[in-house]
Amino acid sequence: MSQDTPTLLIVDDERPILDSLQTIFAREGLEVLCAGSGQEALDLLRQRRVQVLLTDLMMPGVSGADLLKAVRTLAPETEVIVMTAYGTVETAVESMKDGAYDFVTKPVKRAHIVRVVKKALEKQHLVLENRSLRAQLEATRARAVIGQSLLWRRTVEVVTQAAASQATVLLLGESGTGKEVLARLLHERSPRATQPFVPVNCAAIPETILEAELFGYERGAFTGAVQRREGRFVSAAGGTLFLDEVGEISPPVQVKLLRVLQDGEVERLGGKPVHVDIRLCAATNQDLTRAVREGRFREDLYYRLNVIAVQVPALREREGDVPLLAEHFLRLYCAKNAKQIGGLTRAAMDRLEGHDWPGNVRELENVIERAVVLTRSDVITDDDLPREVLGHAGHSADGRALVIPVGTPLDEIERRVIHETLRHTKGDKRLCAQLLGIATRTIYRKLESERGEAPPEAGTANDPAAAAPAPTDPDPPAAR
Repeated sequence: MSQDTPTLLIVDDERPILDSLQTIFAREGLEVLCAGSGQEALDLLRQRRVQVLLTDLMMPGVSGADLLKAVRTLAPETEVIVMTAYGTVETAVESMKDGAYDFVTKPVKRAHIVRVVKKALEKQHLVLENRSLRAQLEATRARAVIGQSLLWRRTVEVVTQAAASQATVLLLGESGTGKEVLARLLHERSPRATQPFVPVNCAAIPETILEAELFGYERGAFTGAVQRREGRFVSAAGGTLFLDEVGEISPPVQVKLLRVLQDGEVERLGGKPVHVDIRLCAATNQDLTRAVREGRFREDLYYRLNVIAVQVPALREREGDVPLLAEHFLRLYCAKNAKQIGGLTRAAMDRLEGHDWPGNVRELENVIERAVVLTRSDVITDDDLPREVLGHAGHSADGRALVIPVGTPLDEIERRVIHETLRHTKGDKRLCAQLLGIATRTIYRKLESERGEAPPEAGTANDPAAAAPAPTDPDPPAAR
């Protein structure tokens, strides 16, 4: 059976009934487990994930009623169906009160019990799907605030401060840095949060269609306009309109956009001006000041958009945020793909932190999604990462090759390895020494010898390594 096959656990102290039900549901394509007592069923529930439990009510020892109550604690996601030969209203009511999905009376009818079990499976699938979608939605909403770097926190702070106003916000930055996430944050923390948020990717809509998409048109305004269409501005009335890649819009559309910002009126193609109340947020990865100088973008529109400009930092500038984002995307795509993955190995995280991320957060998200889908283990290793993130063997942490020609003196090789390790540890000499398996004093001695300085005496106040015991140097100077 595959991992996606639903599992049914049947519990009954009468072996013929167990065998009969097992045959019925095996033919229905389910994975069937059988237990001859309530205690045996509890043992199985502790070991296996079961979607539906079909149990007899009257059994010696652990009864069906006891089992039903225990399941609420051991496996609350499991749907329970009770079988009883005592099909009274009181029995049904008590079972339902204790959390049973349904009950059937003995002798059971094949068609009826198959129908009840399938409905229980459908219910559980819908509940789990709803829970997963809610988790993804909450994770997506929280995504904007994921990050602890100083640059990111300052960016979020500016967006949050601007949210309370009605000013137009212009988000500037490379592709994939999270500009739409910040635009949604701006909307959600504004007084317009309960109204629509309408995103428009101006680069994804052909120039001939963009004007009609934004401003709408009346019936008969052009060939093919068989009915009136509300534009995105009207759709966003009362809320926020987000124009992504605003630097891509053509000069005619720029003129109409300027009028909306100046007068608050939208003119449909073939129609009359209509007043709209919207908050505009725009974003671009282009240098708009250069586009203005070159005549590709209207200067008056630029200043209308550039009321509050927010520079969104690239991922490579957000020190310490890669692990936080990687863990977030790991949880997100594990839930989306119904996989259980414990985390990332230290080696895999080092690779992620050492990558330059030209595609920014979007590239990191794609890398984690790929790793989640393709990994065959319960943890993400560096083998699960794509080649562009792994780089090549013999590269330093920042991707630069360590080329050591044949015949290079050992002292020079030693010097290069120490410097590259210090670069990886961001100057932490104690960590560098631990990684190389030598004494911290050896690091200081090598660095000071390069500068022509005498090393500090051990145990003195000038010895930075004297504050704590250092690992024994496995290769003392006398042995070299």
